[in-house]
Amino acid sequence: MLYRAFGWESEMPLFAHLPLILKPDGKGKLSKRDGDRMGFPVFPLEWVSPENGEVSSGYRESGYFPEAFVNILAFLGWNPGSEQELFTLNEMIEVFSLERVGKSGARFDPEKARWFNHQYLIKKNNSDLTESFKAILSKKGIHDSDERISRIIGLIKERTHFINEFWDQSRFFFSKGFSYDTQMVKKVWNKNTPGILESFEIKLRNQNEFDLEHLDIMVHQFAEEQNIGLGQIMTPLRLALVGAAMGPGVTVIMEILGREEVLTRIDSVIKSLTNS
Repeated sequence: MLYRAFGWESEMPLFAHLPLILKPDGKGKLSKRDGDRMGFPVFPLEWVSPENGEVSSGYRESGYFPEAFVNILAFLGWNPGSEQELFTLNEMIEVFSLERVGKSGARFDPEKARWFNHQYLIKKNNSDLTESFKAILSKKGIHDSDERISRIIGLIKERTHFINEFWDQSRFFFSKGFSYDTQMVKKVWNKNTPGILESFEIKLRNQNEFDLEHLDIMVHQFAEEQNIGLGQIMTPLRLALVGAAMGPGVTVIMEILGREEVLTRIDSVIKSLTNS
């Protein structure tokens, strides 16, 4: 009972509640319609109306971690009196007090909720996220080693808020055929680009070591030998390997893809964009 938890002497149970949760703009009580309208969940689990079968999304189904959801709820109407925002359940129990519960309504911030989930996501070990991402890949007919998937997760998770965003950030590691971003092509591709990439292919074929350290050295040496800026080789390489201006470092991508796949993608971009 509440009175026992707080050491109160009263033999009658005492009740307390947090302030109302307000809409993101602070004007009025938050309702499920606000979530439906603005695209964020208001239920912990997916809820189906028994009256009309209308489905309202839940935090679990939207990809929020349980511990992030608890953290989100704790900060609606309460604050710890410090700068700390991420709390385990035991830490919350330790520092919680009714004296720090506000009296006015608490405005719900969907972006702050996403931020909480992002923080918990990047704190998780890559191996803990591997099985969930493998399930997504399996639905796409993709099967890969745990080690490789775990490493890819480590490269992309800081760019995401939810596990279901992993695919968009990493598809180029798994998809052999993709289109090239037209805006990037306009910025990157010119009459000299095919020749630069062809010369780079020759150097790449003769490169003995294909690890990150040696690839970094090789790319810098190539730029010096060709008397070009580093961007004149790195940016076309990113276009060839990724198809867009996104992703981790180019040499990291090269190492994970492997020599033959990198050479194949360089050939493809030259054939696709030369005289196109």
